[in-house]
Amino acid sequence: MPLFRARYIYIFIPFILLMMVQSAFAQQQPPSKLSQQQQDSIKKASALQPSSKLSLQQQDSIKRASALQQFNNRFGKNDTIWSQVIVYDGDTIPAKTLTVVFVDKAMTHAMRRRMEALTRLRNAVYVTYPYARKAGMILNDMNAQLAKMNSESEKKDYIKGKEKELKKEFTDPMEKLSVYQGQILMKLINRQTGNNCYDIIKEYRGSFSARLWQTVAFFFGSSLKQSYDAQGDDHNIEVIVQEVERMYRG
Repeated sequence: MPLFRARYIYIFIPFILLMMVQSAFAQQQPPSKLSQQQQDSIKKASALQPSSKLSLQQQDSIKRASALQQFNNRFGKNDTIWSQVIVYDGDTIPAKTLTVVFVDKAMTHAMRRRMEALTRLRNAVYVTYPYARKAGMILNDMNAQLAKMNSESEKKDYIKGKEKELKKEFTDPMEKLSVYQGQILMKLINRQTGNNCYDIIKEYRGSFSARLWQTVAFFFGSSLKQSYDAQGDDHNIEVIVQEVERMYRG
């Protein structure tokens, strides 16, 4: 029995040695060559793999650094000055953005007085313009209603009734106005209606009332006959009125 086993062992030993030699030979063999298409695919994958993990900002920074390196390799990093340029009629001109500089100075006495006068005028217009605007709408409505009436007595009754309504609504606000604000209000009424206050009072209350109130205005240093010139003396008022009207239009 031992002789039989030894005989089989001698038979299998050459096969075992042959397999070991083939395994060692296979490990020493160089890898098989890849086709050109496979090699290009591997290069593209290796080139895209790291960049895909970077953000766009990092990729842009890498591109700019690469471009700068190429520029320095060509021209030299110590003999080149970077500058912004503009192209005008085919000519390249260096451009520079200057820093904004604010220059101020203390106001003179005359400038301060003009600013105070303009501020006073703006406040007066802001206070009185709503009344002038409403007065213009009321007068337009009254003229439309009076045009439909034939008898003078009917017109007088209508005017008296309207006068009571206006006194009830505007007496308290008008009494709180200063003389200067009253002057601005008369100019604004002229602007809204196209007629000065003297002509309006004369039309609705008669000549005697118009002269009486003109005398009162004279003692306060004003006049009911003052005009409105948007392009001349009253240009500042017109500018402020347009500013207020933009607020009304929203």
